[in-house]
Formats: sequence, structure tokens, C-alpha cells
Amino acid sequence: MTDKIYNVLFLCTGNSARSIIAEALLNRAGKGRFRAYSAGSQPKGEVHPYTLDLLRSLNYDISDARSKSWVEFSADGAPQMDFVFTVCDSAAAESCPIWPGHPITAHWGVPDPAAAEGSESEKRLAFADAHRMLGNRVNAFVSLPLASLDRLTTEGRVREIGRSLSEAG
Repeated sequence: MTDKIYNVLFLCTGNSARSIIAEALLNRAGKGRFRAYSAGSQPKGEVHPYTLDLLRSLNYDISDARSKSWVEFSADGAPQMDFVFTVCDSAAAESCPIWPGHPITAHWGVPDPAAAEGSESEKRLAFADAHRMLGNRVNAFVSLPLASLDRLTTEGRVREIGRSLSEAG
């Protein structure tokens, strides 16, 4: 069971910032134990340029970064998800597709950096803050001993990650 690669889908409404950042974070921090994906309920169709700038500056592989619909992951032939995490409040409130395999779900809400106002440096800081908050959650998640936890315990732990780190960020 320790050789299992867990598929994780991060959902947001626009799939242009938070979910893309979370995908990049988990693909790096997961060290091959996880395969992260991202999608949106109403995808913007392009990744926010500040998202790409931030990830590029931190040496993430952004070659596969694209804004896409969650329909792509509920279609026949899509990877079966083990976990589905919403990272924005509006996506958490929407009716999600029925995911094959009944993945464990949790809400890890983070403020939308694309909605930040102010100077360019203040806007870019909002993207860095989102990266930091999501990074804290991803790091807590990858340190869970998933192979030794039952489903109920795992559900509780991933939901607690979203709750306990929401204020501390």
C-alpha cells in the first residue's frame, strides 16, 4: 500500500490562480506519492499571469499549467481521484459532479489573489500569500501517514487541515 500514488484534484471557480498553485505545490512536495490536478467550475480559460510569474520565479514546472473545467475529470477515462479539495468558497458551495470512486473531500479555502486590489506589488503579494497558505496545507497533507489511516480518520484529518490552517495561514 505504501507504493500507491494518490490522485488529488484541487477545485476553484476560475482555475486561474489558487487551484493551479495548489497543483504545483503538491506535485513538488508529494515527491511522486501524489499526482495533483486542478480544475474549475467556470474556468477562465487562461492561467493568471501573476500565478505563472510566481511559480516560474520559484522554479516550478509550469509546462502543463492550463485553466480547465472540472468536467474533464468527471468524464470517462479521467484519472480516478482519491482526494478532491476546494480552495475557494464559491466552488465549495457549488454542486460538484459525482466523482467515480467517492474520493475524500475537504474545503481548504484561501482568499482569491486575482481579486486583490492595490498596487502591482500588493497584488503580487496576494499571490505569494495564497502560495504560502496553500503550502502550509499541502505540507500538512503530505506528512499524513495515509497508508496507515482508515478512511474516516483520513477524512477528519484533511478537513481539519483546512480548518486549523485557515486562520494561521
